Amino acid sequence: MRYFYSSFLIMAIGLIAAFYLGGLAAVYITFLLIVLEVSLSFDNAVVNAKVLETMEPIWQKRFIYFGLPIAVFGMRLVFPLAIVSIVTGMGLIETLQVAMNQPDVYEKALKGAESTIFAFGGAFLLMVFLDFFFDEHDVKWVTFVEGSKAMEHVSGIANIELITAIIVGIGLGHVTQDFGVVLAFMYGVLLHSLLGMLDHFLSSDTLKSGIAGFIYLEILDASFSFDGVIGAFALTSNIFIIMIGLGVGAMFVRSITLYFVEHKTLSQFQYLEHGAHYAIGILAIIMLMKITMPVSEMVTGTIGIGLISIAFIHSIYENRQLNQI
Repeated sequence: MRYFYSSFLIMAIGLIAAFYLGGLAAVYITFLLIVLEVSLSFDNAVVNAKVLETMEPIWQKRFIYFGLPIAVFGMRLVFPLAIVSIVTGMGLIETLQVAMNQPDVYEKALKGAESTIFAFGGAFLLMVFLDFFFDEHDVKWVTFVEGSKAMEHVSGIANIELITAIIVGIGLGHVTQDFGVVLAFMYGVLLHSLLGMLDHFLSSDTLKSGIAGFIYLEILDASFSFDGVIGAFALTSNIFIIMIGLGVGAMFVRSITLYFVEHKTLSQFQYLEHGAHYAIGILAIIMLMKITMPVSEMVTGTIGIGLISIAFIHSIYENRQLNQI
């Protein structure tokens, strides 16, 4: 429980701030945003823990302590402001003033860019999933897929992850007929590949590169935050309420990550990593679908938590079976 003391403290401060910003209604909306962020990013915590386990202790601490301000202020406030600034041609300060004084204009500008945002984030998360899906694992969860002869042959094809992503990108281009969407998708694929290349050159045989891992986790966090930031406008147009709610949610996700790392949870529950990556794959598909059709964030969050819950329960069952042998 000690891992969550700071999160509950920040939540209390955030709810008090929300009360001063908009009364009890703002407190309620902030609480809903916290739940939304945790539900959308729970699988992010699992993947973060897996990456952190391969990093040096000093970089683990840097991500936990320095990554949080970036997640709260960078990804939940500055990043959406920067997107609107680029789309509208306004300066960052002017965009902030519009967000505070004309929230409807700010919301309209942000939602006007959501297709490219979803294309970029969806592509990055798709690559995260494909890297895991086509990699060889000693532990297999969905055995009729992961352990099939077809998977064995396909996973042996060079650059199969990149080929699959490009095929998806081409299909997305035919569906949307939007060059901006395709370009954003390819940027997402390229960024993931460049991070992989950076990690390859900087990592040792046993430890993941600290700086490459840090950047990778921050971009992964940003990809998960897209859904929450845009979906938050369904509840409120106050950017400070949004930042408080999603920021506190990000704090809880960090606490969950820290708990997973220090308790070696992923090694104790062998299918958690699988469940998280399948949830990421579905989230990537949903983000790409949202370019052409509306999908509720509650659906996305429920699917993510549902898959991880199934993986957790299955892991417990397998552990008990092994103990009985």
